[in-house]
Amino acid sequence: MQSISIGGAEAAVASPPLVRFIQVVEGGRLPRRADRSVGGTLPVRALRYCEPVSAASAFGWHVFLPRRFQLLWDGAEVSWRLPGMEAFTPLRSIHYAGFPERFDRAAPEGARGFAQPFLAASIQAGTVQVWPGSMARTAPGWSLLVRPVANLPRPSGYELYEGIIETDGWLAGLFTNVRLTRTGVPIEFDDDVPFMQVQPVRKDAYGDSQLNDIQVDPDIDGLTDEDWALYTETVVKPNSADDRRRGAYAAKARKAGAARRAEAAE
Repeated sequence: MQSISIGGAEAAVASPPLVRFIQVVEGGRLPRRADRSVGGTLPVRALRYCEPVSAASAFGWHVFLPRRFQLLWDGAEVSWRLPGMEAFTPLRSIHYAGFPERFDRAAPEGARGFAQPFLAASIQAGTVQVWPGSMARTAPGWSLLVRPVANLPRPSGYELYEGIIETDGWLAGLFTNVRLTRTGVPIEFDDDVPFMQVQPVRKDAYGDSQLNDIQVDPDIDGLTDEDWALYTETVVKPNSADDRRRGAYAAKARKAGAARRAEAAE
């Protein structure tokens, strides 16, 4: 929220959100904030004591598929099937049923006929482009990292490629590519579990000027007095204490996070 002066009075103006999702294909679950428990799949012990795991789980947003479907790869060609279909059909490029017509009714004249496909076979063997029916826009200077869902066991039969999309100046389907890893058996894609996780990344965070700013000390002699002092606070003292408390890091991290949120709200 920011304020502007109008005739000497301050008026509040809503700032644009960091990310805006547009679910252009109907059906299924809408994109939502990722949660620390990954939908209740994390062990209670990890959720309570392992802050790095739960923090990573909650970093970003979950995107779901609006339809269930199956893919079948014979090692050369990929086929697809929706629930209720008896036979698999060779995959080239398909749309969600009725979506091209719905798109053309909503689109301005110059954009009609350009509805994006639901599934499209790649020239790379066993690779399929999948679009969950969402679009996204981010605030200036922010991109989206599209990746598998953090800390959710990988589905059997496929892997998601990761990619960074500069969604502050690019608008199309929030698609990803999947690499099929099994042949000869149907591979299930569910609509009731998150399909992918989308995470915000500052553009300057993945530029060469940042990523080339690296120092590597080749052995333990590279640890400075300051490093050893921090190691002592982090490892030695907690493990030497008679009343060592489980989850000390988690408590410290959550307290620091609460302080940051309170400062940002002021």
